[in-house]
Amino acid sequence: MKTNKILVSAFAFSLAFASFTSCSSDSGSSLPPIGGYNNSDEVAASSQKAYWPLDGNGKEEVSNTSPTSTVATTYVDGIKGQAASFNYGYMAYPAITALNTTSGSASISVWVKVSNNKANPAAVSTTSPIFSLTRTGEAFGNLNLMAETHGLTTSDSIQMKGVFRIKKPDGTEFGGDAVNMIKQEAWMDATHTWAANKIGGQWAHVVYVYDGPTATNRIYVNGVKISNSAWEVRNGGDPFPLNHFLPTRPVIGALETVVNGTNLDTWNAALKGQVDELRVYDKTLTTAEIGALYGLGLEGR
Repeated sequence: MKTNKILVSAFAFSLAFASFTSCSSDSGSSLPPIGGYNNSDEVAASSQKAYWPLDGNGKEEVSNTSPTSTVATTYVDGIKGQAASFNYGYMAYPAITALNTTSGSASISVWVKVSNNKANPAAVSTTSPIFSLTRTGEAFGNLNLMAETHGLTTSDSIQMKGVFRIKKPDGTEFGGDAVNMIKQEAWMDATHTWAANKIGGQWAHVVYVYDGPTATNRIYVNGVKISNSAWEVRNGGDPFPLNHFLPTRPVIGALETVVNGTNLDTWNAALKGQVDELRVYDKTLTTAEIGALYGLGLEGR
């Protein structure tokens, strides 16, 4: 009888230990929170309007929307699971209802791996489009995020740029951009800031925000603001909420005129690079939320 009791106790302990180890490995639930969040899905969750995990397919998960056109796109190991790899390719989508309207502010969060595409000083450099919320017949859509190289020739130097276009009440546009200067130029005074941003050929977390109440747009890389401070504020800092030109549809890896075949600009080409964990929010992400997304992404969460 005593032997049976010992066996039963040992069996119960084994079950309890198995249950504990199973819970410990469940989606990182036992890992300490970063910025108060257990995973990236929790960050600004109520304001997330679109999410592309790019884990082996191009489906946008919130609306369950697949691309209508996929060009030169494969899948490789990413920052979390798999990532989309573009060889001068893109994925174009139909209109997604949640992206048609806006509260007046927006944020784009994405992990990217791009390299400087200018091989020598005399070469023509092309942009590396990451995401565009398009306008019919126009290269730049309502919201756009891209990497650029211009006169840079070192392989690790990447200049990031975010572009917005707002439809005014009279139907005309109000536009602007946020750009990171990678070095101090002779003409830059104390109002300007710069960041070398040597992220070429490696995964980096990029966030572009537009804040309607202050008409301000900024760019962050790996949790740090890198956009030129002198060019962040528009409209004198007075409110200018986002209002989209419609119809609009999302494209990953290209601008609208490349997708519709009307592009005549040598600088405008589809993306050669990799994209992962693309999210669009209907708010201005805070620096704390941006830092959390970066930290969680590094841990595959």
